[in-house]
Formats: sequence, C-alpha cells, structure tokens
Amino acid sequence: MSSFSFTIEAASRRTLSRAGIIETPHGLIRTPAFVPVATKATVKALTPEQVRELGAQVVLGNTYHLYLTPGTDVIRTAGGLSRFMNWEGPTMTDSGGFQVFSLGAAFGKRLSKFGSKGREKESISPDEEKAGRLAKVDEEGVTFRSHIDGSEHRFTPERSIEIQHNIGADIIFAFDECPSPEAKQDYQREAMERTHRWAKRSLIEHKKLGGKQSLFGIVQGGRFEDLRKESAKAIGAMDFDGFGIGGTFLKQDMGNAVRWVNEILPKEKPRHLLGIGEPMDMLEAIENGCDTFDCVAPTRMGRTGTLYTKKGKVNIGNARFASDLSPIEADCDCYTCKHFTCAYLHHLFDAKEMFAATLASIHNLRFLVRLVDEARISILKDTFEDFKQELLSTYLS
Repeated sequence: MSSFSFTIEAASRRTLSRAGIIETPHGLIRTPAFVPVATKATVKALTPEQVRELGAQVVLGNTYHLYLTPGTDVIRTAGGLSRFMNWEGPTMTDSGGFQVFSLGAAFGKRLSKFGSKGREKESISPDEEKAGRLAKVDEEGVTFRSHIDGSEHRFTPERSIEIQHNIGADIIFAFDECPSPEAKQDYQREAMERTHRWAKRSLIEHKKLGGKQSLFGIVQGGRFEDLRKESAKAIGAMDFDGFGIGGTFLKQDMGNAVRWVNEILPKEKPRHLLGIGEPMDMLEAIENGCDTFDCVAPTRMGRTGTLYTKKGKVNIGNARFASDLSPIEADCDCYTCKHFTCAYLHHLFDAKEMFAATLASIHNLRFLVRLVDEARISILKDTFEDFKQELLSTYLS
C-alpha cells in the first residue's frame, strides 16, 4: 500500500494558491516546491549533497533516458532510484510521454512546450511531419528509435508503468501523449482522448503491480479552454493520487490554461506542472493552484553561463563581469554567492573550466528553490499577492 498523503496547510481566499505537505515513503515535500531534474539519475554537474544543501526536497528522473541507460533492471537491483543515485529524499519519474513530442512532432524543429501566437495557424506539410521523426504514435503506444544507437523500442501505458515501478520513484506519471504547441485543435483532441484511454490503462497496470508508489494522471488539451476543461474532468474523475498538468501552451496564456484545469481538479490532491521552471511562470502557476514544478532550465542555462537574478537573467560571460568582484546577488545565500565573485565565474567560463557549470547551476537552482520557498511562506501568511507583485516590480523593471 502507498504511504502517500497530501495535506493543505493554507489556501488563499483570493486566488487558487495553497501551501501543503506531500508525504512519500522517502520523506516530506513542503509545497509549493521546485523539483530539480535528475535526467539520468544525476542533477547535472552537482553531487546529491550539493542538491540537498541548496534546499531541494525532491528530484525527478527521466524514464526514457534511464530505460535506455543504464537500464531499469540495474536500478531495480540497486534498490531503486534513490539508493542508486544516493539521494535520500523523495523522487519522481516522468512517464516518457514527453519523448513522443520531442522525438516526434518536435524532432529537428527546435519546438518547446510553449508555442507562439500566429504559428498555430501555419500549415506543416505531410512530408515535413514524417521527415526525421524518431517516434510514431498509434492507439496502443509509441514506437521509437533510440537517439543513442538507433535501435527500435516501444512504450505502451503498461510498459511505461512497469518501467517506472522498476525505477522505483515515489511519484510516477501515467503515460500520455504531449502534442506540439502548434498542433491544430482536431489533433489536440485526438491526443487528449488517447491520453485519457492510456490513463485508464496506466491505472489498471499500476494497481496490478502494487507497491508503495503513487500515480499521477496527466491533463492534456493544449491551449484550448474546452479541451483543457474536458481533460481535467475526465482525469480528475479517475482514481489517481495526484495530477500532472502536461502538454503545451501559448506562453502568454499559461496562467489561464492552468487555472481552467485547477478549478476543476479535486482540491484535496496535489498538482504538478510538468516542465515549467521560469521564475515568473512558476509564480503564475502557484497563483493558479499548482503545487510542484520540474524543469531542466536552471542547470541547462547554468552550463552556458546564464544566471537568474531578481532583476532578470544575466550572461556571466559578458565583458562587464570580467572585473566585477561582487557576488551574483548580494542577498543570495547560495554557496556560489557566499564564496565567489562574478569575476571568478566569468574567468571559469572563459577558461572553459568544469567548475563553472557547478557554481552556476548551484546558484540557479537555489534561486528557484528559494523563490518557491518564499512563495510558500507568503501563502502561509496570506500575503502571496503582495509577494508576487513586489517581485514582478523588480524582475521586469
């Protein structure tokens, strides 16, 4: 049986924001919470101890990548993801469904989860749709080729759940299809309805396998209000432990899309927003009822020298930082800001030293973890709206 629970400690009377506690077999997650991504059982450039010291409570592994290497039998034999990567806290795994998007409709096109206004009206030729794809979707599942060696593999809802049970994360997700942000409404509906059928199959397999893991169902529907609401009703009526909000949005409409869903989903269960980690996006999502978030952005940007600050992002490789002997931010409590200067980070990136990625990633992750921790405190004090407005006034100035 699952030792999973969710308790709401405080909820705003003016917005959908709330603060809570998720209990898992490997510990508590105090929400709202940012979830660093440990794609291949590691948060890139950091040790588990460094991730813990910067305040992270939970990490998320990538089902697709862990399935390909080292293979789930190795992880299961090692005692599960937490023990394999020496992470003492809670863990999550995604379903592999995002790879349907990244290896299929997005392959070679540099598409992200956010579309842009106008592009959804563009037509894509059938030849373009087929060219270069590494994944093919059908009713039963997805056939894909490994990006490593080109070998063919297949995920179905049942197989995804089996793989995630072998990996052994505390919170796992139902298999879903994540269509392109530029897909037209008829295909968004097709993908959503298929995701609902896959959700039922995921639940059946999850209950069949048993164990202590908790399963979240995923809401789809793209940028369309009617589809999002329909999906929230369908997934919300199923016997999931919590919910993921997946798919793709127009960036400027993300808050609305999340609100449409969270006004319908059962309030007593947690909601995870998949793949979203920009500071202002997270605050928008918290205001509209999301509890946890994961994203590769802070470490990915950190490795290229892009750093979060309260006044927006900066590129530490810029010449103006070459002789700047101040920290990235004077009031930041991260290891990087307490011990090193901008000039030192500039030097490390200029010299292409590996330590540069570590220090930048520590700062970026701490920035997001601290931001969400402060949002949680403001919800408990019933001052979240003031907190958000104050941050907006500096971040966007």
